[in-house]
Order: sequence, then C-alpha cells, then structure tokens
Amino acid sequence: MNLELENILNEFEPIGLKDMDRVSLMDRIDAKYVFHIEDLTSLLDELKKDYAVLDVNDTKISQYETLYFDTPQFDLYHFHQRGKFNRFKFRIRKYVESNLLFFEVKFKNNKGRTKKNRIVNENFDFEGNEMINDFLHKNSHYDIKHLEEKIWINYSRITLVNREIAERVTIDVNLHFMHNEINKSLKEFVIAEVKQDKSVDSPFVKLMHKYHIREGSISKYCLGIMNVYPELRSNNFKPFQNNLKKIVKNHEN
Repeated sequence: MNLELENILNEFEPIGLKDMDRVSLMDRIDAKYVFHIEDLTSLLDELKKDYAVLDVNDTKISQYETLYFDTPQFDLYHFHQRGKFNRFKFRIRKYVESNLLFFEVKFKNNKGRTKKNRIVNENFDFEGNEMINDFLHKNSHYDIKHLEEKIWINYSRITLVNREIAERVTIDVNLHFMHNEINKSLKEFVIAEVKQDKSVDSPFVKLMHKYHIREGSISKYCLGIMNVYPELRSNNFKPFQNNLKKIVKNHEN
C-alpha cells in the first residue's frame, strides 16, 4: 500500500478490536459502493473527522483470506444473479493479523437485512467437518454434502468506525480471485460497504452522493465467480460490469 494512503490513515483516531463490539452488527442493513483506487486517499481525507480506524497489531490495513462454498450447480451465485432474497452465503475466513479463522453463514432476507452467524474454525478444512455441519443445520437448510469449494478471494481491508452512531465502513482493496490455476486481480477498484443497524445519517454515504458514486448490489463472491468462471450466466450483472468499465475509462482520460 502506498505511503500516501498510510499517512492519511495515521491521521485517523485508532481503535482496537475490543472497541468493535458496539458495531459488531451481525444483523444489519448494508450498502456497497465501487470506485477507483486513485480516489481513495482524497475520500479518506474527508472522513477522518467522522470516523476512527481499526488498528490490529499496529496495522490499519488488514489482510483477509476467504474460501467460499456453493452447490455444484452454483445455486447461491444464481440466486444472487436473479435478485432472489432469502439467500445464503457460506465461507471460511481468516483474519490474518489476528490469526483467527471462522466459518461464516450470511443470510439476506426479503426485507433487505443481512444476518451473519459464525463459529471459530481451526483451519480451512471443510469436507467431513461435523462441527461445521451441525452449524449449517442450525443456521440454514443446507448440509455439508450439498456444498463444495468454489473460489478463494483475498484482499486488504480498512475498517472505519463512526464516532457517534452504530455504523462501520469496510473498504476493500487489492482484490485477488483464485480457483485452481486461475488467478485474477482487480487492483484498480475499491469496494466499500456501509453497515448499519438501521438507516441513519451517514457521513460516508453523503460523501458518495457528493461525488456521484452510486450504490451497487454485487458481492465480492459474485464478482469473483464472474472472473474465474466466465462460462456462467451473468446477464443481470451487466450494468455493474459496465460501471466498472466506466470507472476505468474515466481515469484514463
């Protein structure tokens, strides 16, 4: 990460993991935004008065490694592609700096709320893991035998926490998608997500409106699948793909 970005982050008030409980937001509403990496430092400069930044072991840009699962027919991907609500997402995620791993179940209901449940997992082993299977039974209608590994998605994350309200903003950069021998990266884009208990006045959202950055709905999982499984149907994501091309074109001029 460049020195300019590190310098901007050092101007934020730092907070630690123990301060994150008030914004755990395991049941929340969220909104995603995508913009060019070259805009990140200037946007952060406008946010430092309203947000603190998560600092883990003297690191403000944390590394995440995530293994996603889906059915053999990619049902979860297709549900998202068709805009179906009451859909699941399953993954094992490693928080590199803290060396913690969790198996996570995310559920998006028909009211637009996202609920996340997770359990500690010692490694990325999945097949035959009875603890994970029991957790799946409690939190979904899926069984471990219905799912298989589909894609690795690794990235760096900056986490901002609103000083006043229950809101956090995750800013993901340096995205890498991997499956077998396929390894693709989208280093020119930033994916930011605003997470709140309920819709409240957000300085980050105001900033997005100020610079005409529109809310989007695609997930990193779907974006990754589109990149490493190009044979799968993605027609409903065409507007998002066109927006990515527009972002790149605007920065080439």
